[in-house]
Amino acid sequence: MHIDKAKKRIAKQVKKGFKGYPQISLEYFGKTPNCATEVVVQFTLEEGAQAQQERFASETDARESEVIQTTLIKIIERANATSVIEVEGVSTL
Repeated sequence: MHIDKAKKRIAKQVKKGFKGYPQISLEYFGKTPNCATEVVVQFTLEEGAQAQQERFASETDARESEVIQTTLIKIIERANATSVIEVEGVSTL
């Protein structure tokens, strides 16, 4: 999948806002606010449930990695997520 298409699909899911569970949360991390070298994906099945977490790292910006963005789309689809939440910007490590 092309990077722009993957990013648009993720943005479309995020734009819907919270619609219930299951929920996927995405947060990007990096050494500077301009380059996210890591993304943390959290899956929550239902309210009050323990979140499952997975991390993906990249030597370049993970937001521009076709492999990582395509993987995020697959995770969202396979989890049948009702809500996708994305933390704004890049959190610094």
